[in-house]
Amino acid sequence: MEKTLIVRIGEGLGNQLFMYANAYSLSKKFGYNLYIDDESGFSKNKRSRSYNLNFFDIPEQLCPEQLKFNNCIKNFKRKSLKFIDNFISNKKFVIEKVDKNKQTKFKEISKLESTQIFVEGHYESELYFKHNEIALKKNLKIKYDLIDTNNPYIDQIKQSNSISIHLRKNRFTEDLNNQTDSNNEKDNLFEKDLINYVNRSIKYLDNKLDNPHYFIWSNEPNKFKDFFLDSKKFTFIENNNLTMDFYLFSLCKNFIVGPSTFHWWGAWLNENQNKLCIRPKDINPSNNKDFWPHDWISI
Repeated sequence: MEKTLIVRIGEGLGNQLFMYANAYSLSKKFGYNLYIDDESGFSKNKRSRSYNLNFFDIPEQLCPEQLKFNNCIKNFKRKSLKFIDNFISNKKFVIEKVDKNKQTKFKEISKLESTQIFVEGHYESELYFKHNEIALKKNLKIKYDLIDTNNPYIDQIKQSNSISIHLRKNRFTEDLNNQTDSNNEKDNLFEKDLINYVNRSIKYLDNKLDNPHYFIWSNEPNKFKDFFLDSKKFTFIENNNLTMDFYLFSLCKNFIVGPSTFHWWGAWLNENQNKLCIRPKDINPSNNKDFWPHDWISI
């Protein structure tokens, strides 16, 4: 009988990549055929997120319709099976465990016994898949036909000592339902901490690199341009789609990694052997205590 492992994909691109990478590594470790559920994780989608792993040359198949939990009846079945799983040894679900504070950390999965396994959770740490880094970097290349080879930023990035910066605004109020006074205040503090972190990192890299040029991505670039006015030193990347932004990340030589799973993956997949990856010492966008790779520079 075929041993199948089905991973439930959801949320934004960075989250989807963590989910896939963990499931890929489990399938290789325990000898399962990996299938991707590209629907049920988006069935209660409040932020218009969609399946984005089709941007990449991933070899795995989408799972058959009968194995997806993509409607109310099937989702009720999923919850029932998960409940039963608590009382049997031959478990069908691998679910990321969180503590009472909704925090988690790396915990090795030592065995899988059922012939059919469903995987759920974020698994936002390279410790789950670092040992498959070479294969994942091969699988997670943007499909060539999605790349605009005439994009003017390509040559600018390739021909300079390029550093990628990602500035995300409205971390706590991106969802309209969360736009409260309390969350607006959190956003203002977050923005202040983010700018301070980026300025510390720029100062560090200015002393490390010859003629560095900083390429800046942001969901609201006009809100940040006043902080980075030197056009000889800073370039804001604008008017690209999600795929092209991710591809341009991959061309940069070094990274000031923002508190973002999207930018985390841009830095992690980059194949420059001598890259410098800076990460914030006091900001963790994940509930996983092992989110930041240990060899990234904490500033």
